[in-house]
Amino acid sequence: MARYRDENRRLWDEWSDTFQSYWNANTADGELPPAPSPFDTDRAGGMAPDPLEAVAGADYVELGCGGGQGSVGTARLGADSVVGVDFSGEQLRHARQLRDFYGVDARFVQGDVTDLPLPDDAFDLASSEAAFQMVPDLDRALAEAHRVLRDGGVFVLSLPHPLYEALDAETRTLEGNYLDAGPREVTVDDGYESTLVLFDRTVADLSNALRNAGFEVNRMLEHVTDPVADADPADSDRPDVLWEVPRSVRFRAVAR
Repeated sequence: MARYRDENRRLWDEWSDTFQSYWNANTADGELPPAPSPFDTDRAGGMAPDPLEAVAGADYVELGCGGGQGSVGTARLGADSVVGVDFSGEQLRHARQLRDFYGVDARFVQGDVTDLPLPDDAFDLASSEAAFQMVPDLDRALAEAHRVLRDGGVFVLSLPHPLYEALDAETRTLEGNYLDAGPREVTVDDGYESTLVLFDRTVADLSNALRNAGFEVNRMLEHVTDPVADADPADSDRPDVLWEVPRSVRFRAVAR
């Protein structure tokens, strides 16, 4: 399993500049890059009934923070302390730069989500966006998420939907096997030596793994686009079939 983790880390260190440029491609001159929080009021899977009230004053950690967008966005909502963890030093460089752009207080540390360099019972809120599908040992990662949350702490876990990942948009058929968790290797670009290694767990497997780790899953959403608000297929150049299957799945789970 370590080799899969190391392969993904090498890929992200190599790919980070290009990926973050894609993320920021629509940023106009003089504007700050986007930094959405998973607890924004218009984000699926957020807190209920009032995300802003719940985030203000909370201690928050982003697991697999990448360029730090969720960390910075949550700091802007008023979280008391914010920590982002990622295994890629290059991704963390972008995260610190984004933090400085916004002038918020957030700490970014290098580490593995299956062995977090963080104390027990340290956070009220945690989230992970499109990261745990790269983790070979899902059970250990979820156990670590549970360990660092206080009793009653909320974990928002979002992943690419495994059905979406298996779909061939051109033929409207399943190219992959929905029931095959992987590993699946993806060549990001011919110019990179490393490949992206993914694990496409079923929705049932993800939900059960959260429960086995000690979480109470009290909300799950499958949605076509993110953000969900104001999405209009008529304004998109995506193939029609991609509007007929969920693009991602998001769990809201409480540590017990």
